[in-house]
Amino acid sequence: MDGKIRFLMLHAAVMLLLPAGIMLRRPPDMPAVQPLPMLPSAGEISGSYRVLDTASGEVFEVPVRDYLIGAVGAEMPASNEPEALKAQVVACHTYAERIRAQNAAEPDNTLCGADFSDDSSRYQAFFTEEELRTFYGTEFDAYYAKFAAAVDAAGGLLLCYDGEPIAAAFHAISSGETESAETVWGNALPYLVPVESAADRSAPDYKETVSIPPETLQKALNAQDPACTFPEDPAQWFSAPECSPSGTVLQIGCGSVTWSGQLLREVLGLRSACFTVAYDGAQFRFTTHGFGHDVGMSQYGANAMAKEGCSFAEILAHYYPDTVLTPIE
Repeated sequence: MDGKIRFLMLHAAVMLLLPAGIMLRRPPDMPAVQPLPMLPSAGEISGSYRVLDTASGEVFEVPVRDYLIGAVGAEMPASNEPEALKAQVVACHTYAERIRAQNAAEPDNTLCGADFSDDSSRYQAFFTEEELRTFYGTEFDAYYAKFAAAVDAAGGLLLCYDGEPIAAAFHAISSGETESAETVWGNALPYLVPVESAADRSAPDYKETVSIPPETLQKALNAQDPACTFPEDPAQWFSAPECSPSGTVLQIGCGSVTWSGQLLREVLGLRSACFTVAYDGAQFRFTTHGFGHDVGMSQYGANAMAKEGCSFAEILAHYYPDTVLTPIE
C-alpha cells in the first residue's frame, strides 16, 4: 500500500515495562525547580485492588498498600533515592486509581471482574511479596523496608488534573527532553507535554547502537506490511526522518511505505523512537537515545533531581506540569 503512513496509536495510560538499573551521579545541569507550597496531608492508605492473575485466571484481592509496594518494587530500581521512590509511588497509585475507574465505567470482560491484571504488557508491573523476595534475594528485607517507607510517606496522595487522577505515564530514560502524549499516542493531555530532562544524557544506557542486516529488516517490515517493497540497493531504503523537537522520529520512509517512528520502534525492538539510522554497506545501524516512550516522568531524571535535593513533590511538578497533589479520599 504505497505512500501509506502508519502511526502506532497507544492508550495514554498504558506504560512501558521498565527494567531495573543502577542510577549514577548526575551532571550539574539540573533544571531549576520553583519552591512548592506545603504538601497536603496524605490520605489514609486503605482498601484493596482486585488483580487478575493471568497465569491461573483467578482474581485475588491485594491491599492497596501491598499493591503499591509491589508496583514500585517492580517498576523502579531499589537503589534509587527515597524522594524518587516516593514520586514513583504517587505515579503508580494515580495510575491504578485511573485505570480502576476506567474499567469500572467500561468493564473489560477479559478481566473477569478485576480492576486490572498482572499482565505488564497491558498494565503497570507488579510483584507479589513472594516475587519481590525472589527478585531481590538477600537484599529483600532492606529493599522491602525502603519501598514500604516510600509508600507510607506518599501513598495517600494522588496526582490530579481538574479533580481527576491523571494518566501518570513514566519511562526509564528520556532523550534529554520528554515527549508529548499527543506525539506518541495521538491524544493531547495538558500535563503530558515536553519538559527538560537533561540529566538523562548522562545515563549509562542513554545511547545504544544495534545493527540489523537488510534481510532481517525487510522480513520484519514485510511481516507488518506485506505490500511494502524495497529498492535493490539497501542504501536507498530509508528517507530522511521527520522528527519532533524532542527528537522522536515522527515518520520515516523505508521502502515504499512511510512508517511512524513508534511503529518502527515496536517492530524492530528498538529502545526508543528517538533514533538515527545509517547503512554501513552491510548492515543498518540504529542509534537510539533514551529508553522508553519518553512521555511523563523520566525515572533516571527523577532520581537525578532527588540527588540534587528535590522533593518528590518538586519532581512530580516538573514532569507533570499543572497537576495537583491531592489526598486520597
